[in-house]
Amino acid sequence: MVGLLIITHNQIGTALMETAAHTLGMCPLMAEVLPVLADCEPEAMVGKARQLAARLNKGDGVLVLTDMYGSTPSNIAGRLADDRGTMVVCGVNLPMLIRVMNYPSLSLAELAAKAESGGRDGIFPYVPQM
Repeated sequence: MVGLLIITHNQIGTALMETAAHTLGMCPLMAEVLPVLADCEPEAMVGKARQLAARLNKGDGVLVLTDMYGSTPSNIAGRLADDRGTMVVCGVNLPMLIRVMNYPSLSLAELAAKAESGGRDGIFPYVPQM
């Protein structure tokens, strides 16, 4: 089973994980959240992220979800992208996370594709009925 690591600003990842697990009634993946605070030391956070990813990787890899591309959490996650058995998807949102959690038996590459499609397909304009 693929491990899941969420790296976000402050408590965004924690809130998303708690909400998704509540919505589904459980978290079907081994998962960890790494909150990145404004006063963090990025190099230390990269080390912490690598430790969490190593703990989560039981042989099938780790999917890392992060928030805004180009931000500190994204840059930390990006440093893990070079690690064998790790894939990173930026732009985490609740539809993305729920999609990932609905397919816990997929391979790492398939789960990353589901994350991308779930995040993208979960965004659309609300048009009120006239």
